Amino acid sequence: MDILSTTILLFLILDPLGNIPIFLSYLEKSKKRYKVLARELILALIILYIFLFFGRQFLEALHLKQESVAISGAIILFIIAIRMIFPTSKQYGDEEIDGDPLLVPLAIPLVAGPSILATLILVVSQHPEKLMDFSIALFIAWFISAVILFSATAMHNYLGKRGMIAIERLMGMVLIAVAVQMFLDGIKTFLLNIQ
Repeated sequence: MDILSTTILLFLILDPLGNIPIFLSYLEKSKKRYKVLARELILALIILYIFLFFGRQFLEALHLKQESVAISGAIILFIIAIRMIFPTSKQYGDEEIDGDPLLVPLAIPLVAGPSILATLILVVSQHPEKLMDFSIALFIAWFISAVILFSATAMHNYLGKRGMIAIERLMGMVLIAVAVQMFLDGIKTFLLNIQ
């Protein structure tokens, strides 16, 4: 994987457009909206880099094989993509919020969620020699997501609810294709290691 393809993959998984309504619902009453948003995004970035640099060691400590991570990561991505295409209900933002959120649920799991963390571990375990490329790709994907979330109000007003839904479902379709490819690659690696 090169920097561009990794950036696109990570951006799709971060799903900033899908997170806009949830971020808006949590931050609409905040007097320090942009300060809170910046703090949550920086916390999420720190967590993402921790998983990028130390996730492989975590897998080795648990004695997990690369193909099991690839297959499980693909399944998680597939489930996330299905939820993007066929949303059931709001997962976050329905409840009343007292004060500004800290770490949960904006930084974790909305930005640094299980799917992106599993993907980071997966790409590094498959191509450990490209760690620097992945760190650049992660920063670019995070930065684009941050710009989108900082302009959430304007984007929501411009695109409207239907436009946001259409873009999120399109991203979900692309993510399903990525998940299927990851699953097939994991099965292929598993079958090659059996022989």
